Amino acid sequence: MGWAIALHGGAGDIPLSLPLERREPREAALRYCLEIGVSALKANRSPLDVVELVVCELENNPHFNAGRGSVLTNKGTVEMEACIMDGNTKNCGAVSGVSTVANAISLARLVMEKTPHIYLAFDGAEAFAREQGVKMVDENHFITPENIERLKQAKEANRVQIDYTQPIQKDSPDETVLANGDSQLGTVGCVAVDSEGNLAAATSTGGLVNKMVGRIGDTPIIGSGTYANNLCAVSATGKGEAIIRATAARDVAALMEYKGLSLEEAAAYVVEKCVPKGNVGIIAVSATGEVTMPFNTTGMFRACATEDGSSEVGIWPLFVQKL
Repeated sequence: MGWAIALHGGAGDIPLSLPLERREPREAALRYCLEIGVSALKANRSPLDVVELVVCELENNPHFNAGRGSVLTNKGTVEMEACIMDGNTKNCGAVSGVSTVANAISLARLVMEKTPHIYLAFDGAEAFAREQGVKMVDENHFITPENIERLKQAKEANRVQIDYTQPIQKDSPDETVLANGDSQLGTVGCVAVDSEGNLAAATSTGGLVNKMVGRIGDTPIIGSGTYANNLCAVSATGKGEAIIRATAARDVAALMEYKGLSLEEAAAYVVEKCVPKGNVGIIAVSATGEVTMPFNTTGMFRACATEDGSSEVGIWPLFVQKL
């Protein structure tokens, strides 16, 4: 038994041709956030504190689709979602439709700890945030030129964009809607376990480019995009509707609990058998310090480390960079 941590920055059809100037900042951010999480675990911070800390850092990074980098709805607005869950108690908190909160994951934790509820959304979540005195920003803080361009591209293509959708070929083979194979940025998440087997999971997202106002994805739904119990902690990323239908995160835990599968076996089964190909990536840790990060998409920005000294950062199945 030992501590372990894993984090992700989104999964999807990430092209191998992703330019260095777009790939390297994300890899660097994953390394930086992994180091923060490892340091916190070594300092005996609780897994709940660790996952919140790491996800806050990822939310503050404009290279990911959460917090500062959140993508835009079909009305050009921001609607962020987040969820956090403690494995020992199964206490959890979630928010949706947040537009002026700097760190949605911290608001989700306050919902868990300061209300009798699990899930607050839209005006109610915003009002609660103001009551709690959390850091608020103008909505324009999130509306970056990059995400305005992504929304324009998605509208031209007349479709809702999923994480890392490849360029869309128009009538002319030389004309693409999504430049550089980078349609949007990725949902973020973190899972952690300490040396005593305490577990926690956290996930945060800006949703889908050009999504309908009011759409809610898998991230804040307990058991779909986020789940933790006394066996494992799971955070999912990919196409939210497919993840919701599969109750992906809970199914990993259920296969461990009811079938006696290992963490790796359970997560692999969900990714390979339960969610259609091209739709999901999962990061998960077990109470005994196991880590797994399977995906059935082209790639997933991911990183992990364990107490025995192993650590890695990866994107594609055959591209794993040891730290």
